[in-house]
Amino acid sequence: MPSFKHGDVEIAYLDEGEGEPIVLVHGFASNKEVNWVQPGWVSFLTRAGRRVIALDDRGHGASTKLYDPADYHSAVMAEDVRALMDHLSIPQADVMGYSMGARITAFLALKHPDRVRSAILGGLGVKLVEGVGLPVSIATALEARSLADVTEPVERLFRMFAEQTRSDLKALAACMRGSRQMLTPQEAANIRVPVLIAVGTKDNIAGSGPDLVKFIPGSRCLDIPGRDHMLAVGDRVFKEGVLAFLQRRR
Repeated sequence: MPSFKHGDVEIAYLDEGEGEPIVLVHGFASNKEVNWVQPGWVSFLTRAGRRVIALDDRGHGASTKLYDPADYHSAVMAEDVRALMDHLSIPQADVMGYSMGARITAFLALKHPDRVRSAILGGLGVKLVEGVGLPVSIATALEARSLADVTEPVERLFRMFAEQTRSDLKALAACMRGSRQMLTPQEAANIRVPVLIAVGTKDNIAGSGPDLVKFIPGSRCLDIPGRDHMLAVGDRVFKEGVLAFLQRRR
């Protein structure tokens, strides 16, 4: 698996297919394989004629593990994405993130609009600007001695997910504490690239997609019917909606 150095951080990534590039940014406690390869996104997009680049966020997958929450600020992780594009000599790309990856994508679109052809925010609605989404208590659950010590349902779900992905639990706890930044309403209004907001209709973590549309001028909303935060990721409606959005943008 290829990787590159951004400062002291080694970032692992995949790069498949040919055509216009799209960069994929996974969610908290996941990695490029779990978020994008296994649900079929990479094969779906490459078959559609796209070059697909997906990275392991710092603290996740095969990338460097860090233990200071300050190293996981959303703007810092957005710079990892920008640095990956620099490394691959990609001046501009569509960027799609899911959950925490969508937050990172929003920060990237705000700071580097010239690099983001369009932004797809999956699994993140109005909690980009009003609240964060995942409770910070997940960090404590990740630091618990064992899964048996975690009883609250959401905390237990993410502890189980982190163990299934064989993640570094201490690095994830630092990430949970450090990546909780919101955009102000004015910052959201300053996002000028085309934006698609895709949220499951049973997602109790992301916040309302239609409510976020009100903050980002010209953005579109895609409802993913009957899906919660976990199950929306690989949904066919999500995939087809993203492809239609990209085709309209082109």
